[in-house]
Amino acid sequence: MAEYFILNTGARIPSVGLGTSQAEPGVVEQAIYAAVKAGYRHIDCAPAYHNEKEIGLALKKIFEDGVVKREELFITSKLWCGNQAPEDVPEGIDATLKDLQLDYLDLFLIHSPVRSKKGATPNPENFLPLDIPATWGAMEKLYNSGKARAIGVSNFSCKKMEDLLAIAHVLPAVNQVESHPIWQQMKLRELCQSKGVHLSAYSPLGKARSPGFEGPTVLRNPIVVSIAEKLEKTPAQVALRWGLQMGQSVLPKSTNEARMKENLNIFYWSIPDDLMAQFSEIQQVKMLRAEFVVHPQGIYKSVEDFWDGEI
Repeated sequence: MAEYFILNTGARIPSVGLGTSQAEPGVVEQAIYAAVKAGYRHIDCAPAYHNEKEIGLALKKIFEDGVVKREELFITSKLWCGNQAPEDVPEGIDATLKDLQLDYLDLFLIHSPVRSKKGATPNPENFLPLDIPATWGAMEKLYNSGKARAIGVSNFSCKKMEDLLAIAHVLPAVNQVESHPIWQQMKLRELCQSKGVHLSAYSPLGKARSPGFEGPTVLRNPIVVSIAEKLEKTPAQVALRWGLQMGQSVLPKSTNEARMKENLNIFYWSIPDDLMAQFSEIQQVKMLRAEFVVHPQGIYKSVEDFWDGEI
């Protein structure tokens, strides 16, 4: 299994990236530096995570110390929901580039199919109707300008992907979604693979979940645990390795240096076919349902509405 996947732009996206969502203030800068020294070459960011300035400081130090060169890293960020109006998209990437202290992004994603009033708190009362064709047109201009060397989306269902593919002049390179052995995204995976769109997995260990979620967990799933024992690996390594063998990049989150190294140790071994087949027996449960987008008078009346029934 290669340490990179090839995007439809021809660029290489590292198979394992470091997720930075929910990284505590004052911790993420040190974590980024340690991760790059440990071998991570993909950092996944977003304005919504409220830590891009800290990440920018870490990147600046990494480059100044000669740990790696800019071109050796793959940096992803995302368009804030309040910047989806086409005239605001350039402002969105410029703010991120300033905070990260970069001249370009390797990948820029529409963070979710949620649009809010500019400058307003992203809650249902402030949501606006989507205009993905207009937003995507502005994203394509960023791609053509070189500020974003690849563009894509996040949290797009099959229906929303199909709608986007029907109007796109520049095809999305990536759809970043929740994916792990308990939510395998087989229908979406098949669609994306058939159209040359790379699937990238956030929460590949199933850590993110909706408030009050009391369902199954990836790392304690009996099948995952059994396979880990047979292969003498950790359940986390097995879950991440499953993702790679399914053809997706994975973005585990950690600020613990030992765990970061453990999560990177998923190459040069594989899950045999007979054990891979056992993953199909796992009951599927979506953990991150995004109830926060739902309101009786809002754009989305239910989580099923938001995910187009794919839940």
